[in-house]
Amino acid sequence: MTDVHSKKIRSYNMSRIKGKDTKPEMLVRKFLFANGFRYRLHVKNLPGKPDIVLPKYKTVIFVHGCFWHGHKNCKYFVVPKTRTEWWLEKISRNRENDVEKKKNLTRLGWRVMNIWECQLKRDKIDKRLNELRSKLTC
Repeated sequence: MTDVHSKKIRSYNMSRIKGKDTKPEMLVRKFLFANGFRYRLHVKNLPGKPDIVLPKYKTVIFVHGCFWHGHKNCKYFVVPKTRTEWWLEKISRNRENDVEKKKNLTRLGWRVMNIWECQLKRDKIDKRLNELRSKLTC
């Protein structure tokens, strides 16, 4: 199957995808700050450069995109119809990297939390962020 976009348009679309300061990440950061939590961003000396680091709570938070990290049983993770094998390998590597990062951070004494993009959709966001607040304060 061929791509529905030209190479130039596909390249442009892919270049617009951000790795930092994504909309889901910004929602979590805004919530944390409004609730009195102070954090650092993308700490380079920690494995995997976590999206959000809460040193006081010895906790890191990764905000995962459902597609890029292959969120199982999620409607936002759809295997592309073009270059399927390449995408499945890429997403599989991302999952493996996620597991490795978590192991390394846990060994260093950090608590690791993952928040999925789909958990921040309008109908679920309040529940998920309140769960996050509860886990941080206990």
